[in-house]
Amino acid sequence: MKNSKTFLIADDDPDDRELFIEALKEIDGSSICITASDGQDALRQLQDTLTIFPDFIFLDLNMPLLNGAECLAEIKKNKELGHIPVIIYSTSAEKRDIDYTSTLGAAYFLQKPNRFEDLRTALADILSRTWDGK
Repeated sequence: MKNSKTFLIADDDPDDRELFIEALKEIDGSSICITASDGQDALRQLQDTLTIFPDFIFLDLNMPLLNGAECLAEIKKNKELGHIPVIIYSTSAEKRDIDYTSTLGAAYFLQKPNRFEDLRTALADILSRTWDGK
């Protein structure tokens, strides 16, 4: 049984990607984190580059080229990727964004925390859950 988890984080902000990776390492040092700078880069990696699929995909909502909602819709259309839990990871807390991404198949909507400790706690909570691959 595979113990370590693989994550894909797509975020156009390099600082946010780095904080995510650091928080994840503190929770689970054996985890693997693949990064993408936008939704288009994430899809390219998922469809063409990766030899193993991630256990979780985190998508920033507001990215250039292909935003998180558009990327989510493409992921959920793909039979090989559709089972992977996709978590929208955004500064937005707008109900319309949460509802819209949920209808597209997002498993969870995580508002980006302001403090590193809060991010670590939120990621630990996400890892402790059972996911149905919505």
